This record gives sequence, structure tokens and C-alpha cells, in this order.
Amino acid sequence: MKTTNRLASLLVLALTSQLVFAVEFETTKLSDSLHMIKGQGGNIAVSAGSDGVFIIDDQLAPVTTDLLAEIRTISQQPIRFIINTHYHSDHVGGNEAVSKKGSVIVAHDNVRKRMTSEQWSNFMQKSVPAYPAGALPNITFNDQATLHFNGESATAYHIANAHTDGDAIIHFPVSNVIHMGDIWFNGLYPYVDLDAGGNIRGFQTAVTKAISLANQSTKIIPGHGPLGTLAELKAYAEFINEAVKNVEALIAAGNSLQQIIALKPTAKWDETLGKVWIKPDQFVTMLYNSLVGINEYKQ
Repeated sequence: MKTTNRLASLLVLALTSQLVFAVEFETTKLSDSLHMIKGQGGNIAVSAGSDGVFIIDDQLAPVTTDLLAEIRTISQQPIRFIINTHYHSDHVGGNEAVSKKGSVIVAHDNVRKRMTSEQWSNFMQKSVPAYPAGALPNITFNDQATLHFNGESATAYHIANAHTDGDAIIHFPVSNVIHMGDIWFNGLYPYVDLDAGGNIRGFQTAVTKAISLANQSTKIIPGHGPLGTLAELKAYAEFINEAVKNVEALIAAGNSLQQIIALKPTAKWDETLGKVWIKPDQFVTMLYNSLVGINEYKQ
């Protein structure tokens, strides 16, 4: 319960740009060249080798100094590239500070678009100001991009409209690792950021894509939560698909959103996934709005 409560607090802090916890990093070696770092914000992948270092995401801005120190325990070489999985502050918060040291930032086109203008969240009832120029991606892509680095390729695949409208999952075939970004919240209900173009259909597409890239030995990095396996990702896919079908059936029967919330179509998972951050009625709202074409969080 202590870990669950801490994760819930960190997820809220990620979207409110506040910090109350001391930094506690946990680094896991995934292959000869790849590590995963858990800390305050989204999970990070670190590729380190003869070409230098590149990272996937860089957590919250206030922890950047400590994060860089943690990365230096893996390699003393400079960080040459950053790939952002999407634009949320718990994944891009370190962009500006790290890029000042010479790193090139890579992300989907829509990540840069959102970072260059103020964003309003109906779900959080707050606005996020535009990011400074130094935090913006230098290189953007529209479908996929591959970085050839440290003896292997890392391919970022854009998934149209899932957690946001700028999501990417990254596949390392040699290390046999996939970084899911916030497509996968391991152990809690996912956040469908409707206000940022998110849609539950994109989650289904993204998870199907990741499963097609994986095998029984693949290590799968979620945006939040513990390192996962193919079996766990398949179970996550089954949960999403079943939850969507439940809500679809109730919509087809003519029920309103409030009626569907009252009917508890996610009751099967509420105790295990709905106690951390996104509550059951909020998740049902995200499902409903996605399925009927409401492109904002609105109850």
C-alpha cells in the first residue's frame, strides 16, 4: 500500500509541477547496453555504450540534477539524444536542462506542437504553459523514426491518438526491450488524456502493436509501474478490450454516461486498478467519451 500511495501522489505531482518526495531512484539492468530507471515521473530507458548515452524521457524538472547523477552511475559519457514518448511534464521535464548540455531531443510532431502552446486540461482543471525553446524537440517525426546507436536500433513508432495525440512506443530488438510510454500504466487504470487528443482506441492499437513486436523474453517498460512481461501486457490488452466491450454494449442499449457509471462496467477491475490514481467513474468517463467521440474530459 505504501508503494501504491506513493505512485498515486507522484502521478498527481507530475501534472501539477510540484514535488514533495525526496528522490529515490531504482535502476535495473535490462541488457548489456540498456537500463531502466524508476524515479519521480515516467520510467526512463538509458542506452549506454561506445557511442555515448541516449535516454527515453527525463521525468520532472525538479529532479533533473539527481537524475543526471543516477545516469552517471551507468555511464560517464554525455547524453547525446533524448526521445520523448509524449509531452507530459513527468516525461519531458528535464528536456531543457539536459539539452543545454548538448543533447538532441526527438519526438513526434504533435509533441512539439503541444509544447509550443498553452495546454488546458479539463481533467486536472488547470493549464500548462508553453515550454521554453530549449525544452522543445529538435527533430520530429510523423510515423516512425529509428536511432542507430550503441550497436543496435531503437525504433519509435507513433500510435495515433492513445494516451495523447503524440505517443510513441520504442522497440529495441537486440536488447529485446519495448518502452511503452504512458500507453501502459502497469497496475492501475490508464489515463486517457482526452484533452490532449487521447482515445481508448489508440490504446488498443498500441498494445496490439507492442505484442506483435514482443516474445516471451521481452522486457516491457511501462510509463508508470514495475517492469512488465509479454504475459502481463497481454492481460492488460484483455482488460482494455473487455472494458471497451462492456461500455460499448451499454452505449448501444441507450444508456447515458451517468447511467453507465452507475452500472459499474469496470467492477471486475476496480479494486485492483482503481485505487491508485484514476478512479473507476473517471475511467468509465474516458471510455465513454472516447467511444462516442467527445474529445475532452466531460462528465
